[in-house]
Amino acid sequence: MTTDQDRSVSDEWLVTNGLGGYAFGTVSGIPARTYHGLLVTACRPPVERTVLVAGLLERASRPGAAAGDLSDHLVDVRLEGRHPVFTYGLGPARLEKRVWMGHGTNTTFVHYALPDGAGPIDLELTPLLTCRQHHAADHGGADVVGSGVRVFVDGREVALAAARGIRMHLAEETARGQGDVAEAVALEPLRIRLEPARSACLVFTTEASGPPDAATALADARRRDTDLLALAGLPAEPAVPSLAARLILAADAFLVRRDIPGVADGRSVIAGYPWFNDWGRDTMIALPGLCLATGRHTEAATILRSFAAFVRDGLIPNDFPDDAGVTPAYHTIDASLWYIAAIAATIHASGDGALLHDLLPSVRQVLDRHIAGTRFGIGMDPADGLLRGGEDGVQLTWMDAKVDGWVVTPRRGKPVEIQALWVNALRHGAAWTGDGRYATAADRAETSFRARFWLPERGYLADVVDGPDGDEWSLRPNQLLALSLPHPLVDAPVARSVLAAVKRELAVPLGLRSLARSDPAYRSAYQGDRWFRDAGYHQGTAWTWLIGPYADAITRFGGGPAAALEVLRPFAAHLDTAGLGSISEILEPEPPFTPRGCPFQAWGVAEVLRTWRANGGT
Repeated sequence: MTTDQDRSVSDEWLVTNGLGGYAFGTVSGIPARTYHGLLVTACRPPVERTVLVAGLLERASRPGAAAGDLSDHLVDVRLEGRHPVFTYGLGPARLEKRVWMGHGTNTTFVHYALPDGAGPIDLELTPLLTCRQHHAADHGGADVVGSGVRVFVDGREVALAAARGIRMHLAEETARGQGDVAEAVALEPLRIRLEPARSACLVFTTEASGPPDAATALADARRRDTDLLALAGLPAEPAVPSLAARLILAADAFLVRRDIPGVADGRSVIAGYPWFNDWGRDTMIALPGLCLATGRHTEAATILRSFAAFVRDGLIPNDFPDDAGVTPAYHTIDASLWYIAAIAATIHASGDGALLHDLLPSVRQVLDRHIAGTRFGIGMDPADGLLRGGEDGVQLTWMDAKVDGWVVTPRRGKPVEIQALWVNALRHGAAWTGDGRYATAADRAETSFRARFWLPERGYLADVVDGPDGDEWSLRPNQLLALSLPHPLVDAPVARSVLAAVKRELAVPLGLRSLARSDPAYRSAYQGDRWFRDAGYHQGTAWTWLIGPYADAITRFGGGPAAALEVLRPFAAHLDTAGLGSISEILEPEPPFTPRGCPFQAWGVAEVLRTWRANGGT
């Protein structure tokens, strides 16, 4: 894509290493977040992420001319597979820069070349080193030599000679009301004359063995891309990458190693880059798209087995902390139900009977503890068979914003999507175990659901029933789960009415609003500091992942696969904005629907990819 000044600062690129580490920056190269850096390592994969190389000051000139910032000459950026390629115009010369990471290693490569034969070009490259936790803007003046980072130019290690300290203003953190000044140590500039027949590669690594040569490393990175496409059943090197191909490569960023005692080759899913770690709910929602739509069935099974090690009281963790070894948080009513849904999808796609055998004890524990009752007031109501949950100060559903003890959307009682997940989990459990208790419980809950959640005069489903203040009829997208899961809870006439209401009040390009515009609690913007942002996170802000349930409902009740593909097509253009090659977490709920939140979000990528391929998209 051709760049302009505004987009070169707002659009961002990302490369990852499969360990939770990453390199991440703006197209212009100007750091705007605490998370921007050329080498961010996960000290205990996939967490404890630490910024070691905060950036690179790049100056360039033709011989005899004054040097200027390389970013001033940017004319184009594109993705080659998953890896950004920047093109700079310096007179008749075209300079290309590529950035990639070694998979499974803490190594970032920055490669410069003159592809058109013009030149030479003089480069002055100044690495900016630091050693700080990636959420933090301070402590950049730590002992960078002791951080373990090593710098190589064309295979030759460079002595880390510090020249000066610098301070960087981070514009995006200012906009978010966060700490917005970061410190780093500038090394002595590296001066390279780039001849037409010569390339140069700058490498940052913490590996004791040092990096492989640039040509081998680039070939390995390209081979991984072609292998992933082939595994998904697509041409290895499409001339024009399709939406499916681009999303298959985007999906790889989120699949990471997690060290789990007693589990060989533990695996998990990073919920979003740059700031999310791995979350149980996000992992299970994203798993079908990230793994099953990409042909990575073995990894799906490994992730499911990995999470079985953490089942407690019928719950899987909602949040794995940034610090390894800290007990994860279990405050979720839906993650364990999504876990069963992910198991069902994996078994359906792979026919893996051994996986079902291994996980049945976990499935039984989830269902039995939910029937009997477990933490946070979660349990089946014996009066109607519906699943209830909630207690003061705890956010249990995916609408989980909390600010200074204030739960913005508590949704205590019996939320609509929880009933859909509950009935589907019971149906799967009954089919797998032959236990009549689960089938009876599912029948009863479904009958109660139809009686409690639907009023013909409203034309849509309640969001929560039996809450502390009675039933809640705010028009929200959560009701789509009652239409989209394998076992829908409503008949076709009701489903079509619900779908019409959602389309009329909630649907926007690339996602769904979290609350209807007509609701008094609706917030028309997602901006400001953390308090204002979280206050509107689920009060109107549009979410990309919800396009998946919406597309499923359209396929089943609203026009079939062709109609579903139409709501997904706009994502092809989105891949060239915001987080390049990926899908943003959220959008402003009003035109022009500006992307916000995490620019690289797992369940957004996963749900678009899953439904696109399920409906015949290429």
